[in-house]
Amino acid sequence: MPSPIEVETERLFMRQWRPSDRAPFAELNADPRVMEYFPAPLERDESDALADRCQALIEQRGWGFWAVELKASAEFIGFLGLHVPIAELPFSPCVEIGWRLAFQHWHKGLATEAARGALEVGFDKLDLAEIVSFTTLGNQRSRAVMQRIGMREASRFEHPSIPIGHPLRAHCLYRLSQVDYRAQQIAGD
Repeated sequence: MPSPIEVETERLFMRQWRPSDRAPFAELNADPRVMEYFPAPLERDESDALADRCQALIEQRGWGFWAVELKASAEFIGFLGLHVPIAELPFSPCVEIGWRLAFQHWHKGLATEAARGALEVGFDKLDLAEIVSFTTLGNQRSRAVMQRIGMREASRFEHPSIPIGHPLRAHCLYRLSQVDYRAQQIAGD
């Protein structure tokens, strides 16, 4: 088993999950604002199961969807990281970058800051050729983060895990290659 990778940014620490993360994670997963672009908010047992899967994948690989805490207060604020999607997507296999932060921590640049740290791990430590991200078409906030971290929209697709006819089924795919990432680093973007 590889040692878990941990990521530190200016304001954040991305780390392995702890039992104390479960309650605040359940709160954010039950918040309809946070879960607006998901089929439904999560019940406590569903939220705990998700945290368990995130923790197990980090134990297995050394990386995954890390628990995110504020360095100044050690407060758990959500998750962000890299993941191999389980769903059979039109662009599989792939590694995605994804995030979910508590509502009170939105609009502070924290998702962008953490995402840049995760990209650094993906490209510099894991030597990934490409990282993708995807969301439902209407999720402008997440799409803006994808653009801020240098990703570009590549295509649109119907998410196979969401029922046909559901308003969240139409998704957009964003991509960032290691080559483009390196070029952005050189250019200072």
